[in-house]
Amino acid sequence: MPNYGFLIDQSKCIGCHACSTACKSENQVPLGVYRTWVKYVETGSYPDVRRRFQVTRCNHCANPPCVRICPVTAMYQRDDGIVEFDPSICIGCKSCMQACPYDSIYLDPETNTAAKCHFCAHRLDVGLEPACVVVCPEHAIIAGDLNDPASEISRKLATAQATVRKPEQGTAPKLFYINGNDWALHPSASPAHDSFMWADKITEQNTALYELPVLQPTLENIGYAGDDTRNRREPRSSRSLATGRARSGAPIRTPREQGRPLYGPIQIGGRVAEHMVQTAYNAQHKINWHWELPAYLVTKNIAGGLFMLLSLGAMFGLFAFDSTAFLTAGFTAMVFMLVTVILLIKDLSQPKRFLNILFRPQWKSWVARGAFILVGFTAIAGLWWLVEGAAQVGILPLETASALRPFAAWLTFPLALFAVIYSAFLLGQAEGRDMWQSPLLPFQLFTQSMMVASGTFIVLNLFVPYPESLSDMLFRLFPASIALNLLLTFSGKFNSFASEVALLGYREMTHGRFRNHYWWGGIALAHLLPLAMIFLLPTSMPFAALCAAVGLFFYEYAFVMAPQYIPNS
Repeated sequence: MPNYGFLIDQSKCIGCHACSTACKSENQVPLGVYRTWVKYVETGSYPDVRRRFQVTRCNHCANPPCVRICPVTAMYQRDDGIVEFDPSICIGCKSCMQACPYDSIYLDPETNTAAKCHFCAHRLDVGLEPACVVVCPEHAIIAGDLNDPASEISRKLATAQATVRKPEQGTAPKLFYINGNDWALHPSASPAHDSFMWADKITEQNTALYELPVLQPTLENIGYAGDDTRNRREPRSSRSLATGRARSGAPIRTPREQGRPLYGPIQIGGRVAEHMVQTAYNAQHKINWHWELPAYLVTKNIAGGLFMLLSLGAMFGLFAFDSTAFLTAGFTAMVFMLVTVILLIKDLSQPKRFLNILFRPQWKSWVARGAFILVGFTAIAGLWWLVEGAAQVGILPLETASALRPFAAWLTFPLALFAVIYSAFLLGQAEGRDMWQSPLLPFQLFTQSMMVASGTFIVLNLFVPYPESLSDMLFRLFPASIALNLLLTFSGKFNSFASEVALLGYREMTHGRFRNHYWWGGIALAHLLPLAMIFLLPTSMPFAALCAAVGLFFYEYAFVMAPQYIPNS
């Protein structure tokens, strides 16, 4: 059986973009997205500056994480090693994009499904080479069977010094580079400006490239002698406030020697810059998950936590059973589960295909497993609630409900627990976001659930009377779960990070663009303020519960968004 792979000789690549153009033409790739693109990285110090090119695409990994996380087998691996996709069944959950450590998968703006390089499998099946291989004028791209020792790619790899991108991820990529440059291979090694040489970076919901805090020379802060004022951006003071255009009569700069900085060598941190590295052009880094996922984590934690507390009470007699409290809390949990499902469907780019996840599940995916866990939890918890409600209105004898209650509790508790913590395993499959790979995450989700569920119970107590035993337990559990979750949150700061990408994601969350969400929302509003209110003014506990739930959303938002701003290509 063949095992196909790519070999790219970077010393031959001239950055002509013929491969990108041929790929777009052959596969009808829409504007704004790429299956193959050429990354530019400029290195060196004046006057010895060099531009390096790197052809970037899907690695067709032997151990592809995108295939494992896909809940409906839309992303799959052929027997010949090619990682293919089927857009006709894709539900647009975007999980494969989070799982790819190479930013090789994109959301097709025309079909709203995942897409990527598929090795031109339709050409390969009829004996033709991929389009990019055919058009490369320097024969820098080689495709072939890695299992055939007589193939050109096997012969080249047998003698060349080849490397791959991110071998530490364990994906066994089959896209090899000869003379691959470290500055280009490692995304965090070279920062990017707000504008590329012939394209502006698109931020937030489209393309957001992570910028390292390094001062880089730009045409805005460096004057180059010899260029006339038509090619130079004028100072803001010389522009019309109404139109933004330069006013007539702006002074012309004194001509100086071309190629020399107008103000001398660039100063970085008080030192003369001796080296320059920058990404001059790149593509394909998208922010795929937005506010819906953080909101779903909170609503799911409330629903699962409420039924966990109700189940524990029935299982071990932690508090006296009260039918009114049970029916009120159970109904509230069902409402939050409905909101959870709405959020999950809304986040899909193909929401009409949502049922594919139930009718054709891929069982290695925690997205598919989670869907069945949520369905099972909702069904069993809902039946328990209906039995208790039927007993209260006289449809069932109270003795029957009392006899069934322990069995219902023992069935509901594990489903509620898994409904809360399965997201940790789902995020663990998102191998492109290393910050989410935390062994503490299941425990943190559990404590968050206890925090917001006990808080929701306390808010409901304003409208429904509780037995004293239940109230006492809630007044102890709520502050204890807040304190424990705060401890788990800070413990991540002292853990060693699995990779540089995980460290950069954590810094982006705590000290970067999401620092206010993390510190003011996740730490102050969700933890410190409720604890202070509980100990200084115990009667304000319902308001403290609301603060904890809102603050937890801000924490989850920072936790979900920050790693997505770290590029993988």
